[in-house]
Amino acid sequence: MIGLGTYAFFWQHSDRAAQPLSLIGAFEATRALGVDLFQICDYAPLERMTDAELAAAAAAARELGLTIQLGTKGIEPAHLTRFLEMAAVFDAALVRSMLHGPDTAPPLAVAEQWLRSALPRFEASGVTLALETYEQVATDDLATLVEAIGSPSLGVCLDPANVVARLELPREAVERTAPITANVHVKDFAFARQPGWVGFTYSGTPMGTGLHDYPHLLRTVRPRERGIDEIVEHWLPWQGDAQTTIETEREWTRITLDYLRSTS
Repeated sequence: MIGLGTYAFFWQHSDRAAQPLSLIGAFEATRALGVDLFQICDYAPLERMTDAELAAAAAAARELGLTIQLGTKGIEPAHLTRFLEMAAVFDAALVRSMLHGPDTAPPLAVAEQWLRSALPRFEASGVTLALETYEQVATDDLATLVEAIGSPSLGVCLDPANVVARLELPREAVERTAPITANVHVKDFAFARQPGWVGFTYSGTPMGTGLHDYPHLLRTVRPRERGIDEIVEHWLPWQGDAQTTIETEREWTRITLDYLRSTS
């Protein structure tokens, strides 16, 4: 299923917007685009919501006919348990996370202990934990950890854009993690020369115009045949003013949705 994530609304949610978009507002915008899946990913207000506010957001999502997934950073067992509790409120069947959290960077051996402690609750709840590929952990180390644990409720959230900062190749990350991928983050990316030709900027670009060989990902991972969701995100640089940036963000979302719907 194709979905949108909070990173597709990054600038609309931010305090640079004249009227920052609420979470429910993002739900409504998602539904207006004909999308039935939303991933609340690294959305800081989520963890500050009261039980009543969480219930209200979940009710709004259900009323709109949206399936919800959650996303956070860190794998401390208590933290994962809290997100599993929130997943129950939203009827979410997937939680995306990263090995490193804001205050923790466990060695792989400790990460394995924490995951083995937390995963039985995920298995009992029917919720998948998807660990994202990113530059702080080698893709092979992440994949090896997931394979060693061997839980049906543990997989990889594949984001090939992230691994470039570790000097890894996106295609190789796709191929290494394909069998254990449980979620895909979709955004295109490219390098551009800095002014004066001194160095490069690595950032987002409209889907289909950059370096991401998405057809290769589709052939290799086969997300649509395997029921793996594709979540739209952006790395959109600030465009000089709020109105232009937000309009561009919305246009990139439309471009990405058109791309995904027309690509097989």
